[in-house]
Amino acid sequence: MHRDPHDTRLLQALAAVAGEKGLAATTVSDVVRVAGVSKRTFYEHFSDKDACFLTLYRQASASALRTLRESVQPERPWQAQLETALQAYFAHLAAGPQLLRTLFVEIHHLGEAGANVRREVMRSLADFMRDTVNRDRDAEHALSEAMAMAAVGAITELVLDAIERGEQAQLTSLTPAASDIVRRLAQA
Repeated sequence: MHRDPHDTRLLQALAAVAGEKGLAATTVSDVVRVAGVSKRTFYEHFSDKDACFLTLYRQASASALRTLRESVQPERPWQAQLETALQAYFAHLAAGPQLLRTLFVEIHHLGEAGANVRREVMRSLADFMRDTVNRDRDAEHALSEAMAMAAVGAITELVLDAIERGEQAQLTSLTPAASDIVRRLAQA
């Protein structure tokens, strides 16, 4: 998908400014100053700062999901695939610690719109997990939708806990615990 260069600049500017001072303290004036565009240009692309942030959240989440998908090696057992995918996912998240904090924490401050986009992303991650785990399993032993969502929720809480402790750079250390969560829920 080809994005308008102004969209890209505005999203990058929002990520930089919100990563530095938080979304609540970020203004459209801050974003356009960093992006090097006018407020008019901003409003031609986004209705407001929250709409810009939701687009940023969706794009960053899609990028993380691409990392997960690209790391899957279908010839390997699902447990090994999942561990490799989670390792790649955590490394991807750790590469942008300020943006990570902004995305994982600030989305909760955007009311119903934020909750809806967050749920959409969580479902996409749960669908990925089910596809990976269930690839070579029969229906009787398949990871259910509810258990996949529970695993994604648990993994998200592990990430949030690491963010709160200022340990974004060490996210890959969560791989064994996250893999164990999925394995246990896949057996439930």
